[in-house]
This record gives sequence, structure tokens and C-alpha cells, in this order.
Amino acid sequence: MSPMNRQLLRGIPRWLAASASIACLVVSGAGRLAAASPPELEPAVEIEEDVYRYEPADNGAGPMWCHGSTCLGRIGDEVFATGLETLKEAKPLNNCRWMLFRRGPAGWEKVWTDLAGRTREPAPLAVFPDGRLHVSGNPTLMTNPAAYGGPARPEIVPFAARNPRQPEKALLPKWSGSPEFSEHSYRSFAADGPARELILFQNIGYTHAEWAFLDRKGEWSAQGRLAWPWGAEYAKPQPIRVCYPNVALKGRAVHFCGVSDIVEPNPAWRAYKKQLTGREWDYDFRRLFYTWSPDIASGRFEPWVEIASREATCGWILPGDLWIGPDDRVRVLWTERALDERLRDKFYPGEVQRHSLKLAVLRRGQVLQRQTVAEAEEGKSHEQPGRGRFHATPDGRLFVIYHVSGADSAKRPLSENRLAEVRADGSIGPARRIPFRKPFTEFFTATPRAGSPPSDRIDLLGIQQGAGAAIGYARVRLGKP
Repeated sequence: MSPMNRQLLRGIPRWLAASASIACLVVSGAGRLAAASPPELEPAVEIEEDVYRYEPADNGAGPMWCHGSTCLGRIGDEVFATGLETLKEAKPLNNCRWMLFRRGPAGWEKVWTDLAGRTREPAPLAVFPDGRLHVSGNPTLMTNPAAYGGPARPEIVPFAARNPRQPEKALLPKWSGSPEFSEHSYRSFAADGPARELILFQNIGYTHAEWAFLDRKGEWSAQGRLAWPWGAEYAKPQPIRVCYPNVALKGRAVHFCGVSDIVEPNPAWRAYKKQLTGREWDYDFRRLFYTWSPDIASGRFEPWVEIASREATCGWILPGDLWIGPDDRVRVLWTERALDERLRDKFYPGEVQRHSLKLAVLRRGQVLQRQTVAEAEEGKSHEQPGRGRFHATPDGRLFVIYHVSGADSAKRPLSENRLAEVRADGSIGPARRIPFRKPFTEFFTATPRAGSPPSDRIDLLGIQQGAGAAIGYARVRLGKP
């Protein structure tokens, strides 16, 4: 406090002097915060190009199927991506094989194709800053290319970034027991890049996920089972299978956040949906669950936490991303649809439809904050947000990238990608349009959850509107307007 402020406080009651002192500190602190506020950043597109083209495999998956993980990673000045090739001579489900691409100074080139294995789902990847690259594969054990499904064998295929045309010997995870894996892996692959450690989750039916941890010594030093939350409140109590999770590994702490994926548990809704569709089944994606392990070497996970639910109105939830801040607070991003409009008149008349992009902050399993990043509300806004991703910069700033569709305030068709900052105080900054020629409707990023470092440039890989059956790549620079 300045001498002048101390002089002003003399002769007044002590409690009032203390209050005035606090006020002075708050004002001066606010001034320092305002002075230190980082500048607004404008996104500029540096590269926008196709990586490869694909043919639909008609097997229930596709190039973006592993959206909880990523197929894109950066090591220094090079970017790597995995892709899917459909095999015409094979029948679904295992009628694909994975490919590896590298972007160097001359652009994109395919450097490897898994000629030996057939699979159903795309192959997520993870990178280390020392130049190592790892691809998660799940080749079928069935030798007959006409076989519908069957057992599979999870593997991790390592590469050296300096020589990606020659993979190293595949790593076979060590599991607890002898789990029966299939082509429906719903797997999650994550890395602690600075620590050079990996974790792989792979679902077993509707009961649990198997997991295996690869430590910095190259040993599968921990493994176990993650049992699903129990749905005691359903008409028929059952495990709540959790799918499409975002998984992060940092300092051997593991964070896992995914959505419920079970056959419709509400008997009345299930019967009504059958009248509409003629199908016996319909899946529920409307409860967002989170768990974490403070130290994966212990093999123990904390009790499940339900972050969000659209259970009351048969809504819909899809995980978007997860980010661990330097303060170890976990930020979770997801998309919500408030209700199933087909059922509204019969089961919850008068409810309003909303499409939202949501964010929550957690610490040690406790939800500290929930907020809306963007929202379209029936009768008000028609700018509908899609799935979002986080992007962190080297100076600790955090951004959300997302797609917006629908119509603008003048009812003109809308499709664009936007960028908004998650400020240090938790507020969301103004959204800025990313000027792509073709907006990304679905996309991966080079995320720290897969070992890529924070960057002032954003790498994206995914499906672009108007690009047909192509997977595109873009690099966006964040700079001052």
C-alpha cells in the first residue's frame, strides 16, 4: 500500500481500515490483471489440403470412428496421420486396413500400409517428442476374408519419425487374464508425451474395459479392468457401458470421460421407438460419466462421477475433448441435444429443444463449474454448435474449436468453424470464424492427449463440407489481428 493510502486510513475504525486496505488491493490487483490480459488472437489458415480419399466400408465404422482418440500427431516440423483403406476383396466387418501418412516439406506422402492385417476401425496414434510414433492396431485373427466378425488381437506398432517406412516390432499389450477381444474395440489410446508413456483401453462387451499401461522403460508394468457404472435406477438394473471416451495420461494420473451406450433402458420409450422405426433396438447416448486414477500403477480408479445427463427428455450427449491444465484441473468438453423430438408430444410436451456445446471443470473428481460455450435454442437461435476440441498454446492459453451449422440470424444457411478462448477466470471469449475454404464438420487435432506439444499453430484432420469422400488437413496460425 502506498504512503498516501496509509495516511488516509489513520484515525478511522480498524475494521473499516482493513476493508479499505482490501479494496485498494483488489483495485490494484484488477489493474495488474487488466494490464496483463493477453491479446486477442486471430486465426489465419496457412494450409488447407486433402490427405487421401476413401470408400465407405459399410461396416458401421469409418475414418472418424475413433473420435475419442486422434489420428493426427506432430513431431517437430513433421505431421503424421493414419487413415483407412477399404478392401474390395473382403467383406464387412473386417474389410479395412490402416495406412500411415507423413507431411514434410513436399506435402503429404503415404509411408506405410498394414498389408498383413485386416480390421474394422481406424487406428489412432500417439507421438513422443524424442521422435517415436505409435499406432494402435486391432487386426482380426480370422483368415477368411468373407467372415463377418470374430476375435482380434490388439497391438501397438512403433515407428521412428526419421524412418517411418520401416515399422519396428509390434508391441503386444499384457492384459489381466485372457480377454476375448473382437473387431468392435471402442478403444482409447493416450500418451504422456514428455514422460514417454502410453495407455490403451479396449472394451469387452457390456461389462468393462481392459486397460494396459506401457511405462517409460518400455514395460507393460500395470494392467487391469475398468468396470462400468451400475444403472440401479433403470427398470432393469444393468452395467452402463461407457463408449467414445476421451482419455488423458499425465504424470501417471489417468482421466477417462465417456458417454453411456446401451440399448434403450426406458421400456415405454423403447416400445414407442419400435413403432416408429420397426427395430427392436435403439441405443442410449445421454449420460456423461467420468472417472480417474491418481496413479495408474496402483490399478485403482475412483468412483464414477456423472457430469451431465439428458435422461429426463431422451436427449443425446457426445464427448468432445478433455484437457488437463497446469493446475491439474480437468476441463471436459461435450455436445448436448436436449431431447428426442420424435417423443416430445407423447412423453414431455412443451419441452424446448436446445443444441449446446458444454464445458465442465473438475478437480480430484469434483465438478467445480459447468458452462455453455455455444447454444442454439428452439425459437431463438439456429446457430447449432457441433463437436468441439481443445487447443493449448505454449504460454498456457486454452481455446475451443468447433463447427457451427444451421442458419444465421438472417436465416441464411450456415456452416463454419469457430475459435473461442477459455479465459483464466473461466469465461468464454468472443468466437472468431476460422476462414477455411471448406469447413471441417468432423475433425481430429494434434492433441497433448496423444503426445503432441502445445503450439501456436493448430493442426486439424477430418471431413470437410463439400470435399466428398476425402480426408482433409489444415494448419491454422494464431496471431494478433
